[in-house]
Amino acid sequence: MRTPGWKVISGVVVTGALGAALGTGVAAAEPAQAPPSTPVTITLSPEQVAALCTQRVPRLEKRIEALSTRISGDASVRGSTAWLTARAEKERAAGRTAIADALQQRAERRAERGPQLDQLKQRVATFRDRYCGEAG
Repeated sequence: MRTPGWKVISGVVVTGALGAALGTGVAAAEPAQAPPSTPVTITLSPEQVAALCTQRVPRLEKRIEALSTRISGDASVRGSTAWLTARAEKERAAGRTAIADALQQRAERRAERGPQLDQLKQRVATFRDRYCGEAG
């Protein structure tokens, strides 16, 4: 069974964190607009900043940490790259090469998520340090 995981998580995390941080809304039905010719300053109210710092940032940090732990787990951690690799080897030994190849590709894609999560963790930490001060 394949979970919708990464595409949904990365879309929610990036859109939610950056959209909320920048105070912009993202709607799929809106037509693409040309970027402004001059920089635009977006101001958040103190209530919006407080909500980001006390609610969104801690949830994002917790979720990123949980995903990082899961990805880097050993073969006993369901969903880790080691677990997927072990499953691929088991399927290959049973003669199911197509399934084994698919599992191996999933393991390789999942291993690529580690650095992406590290970058996202750094971006959230930078936002927290810059805007949250004592609140975060």
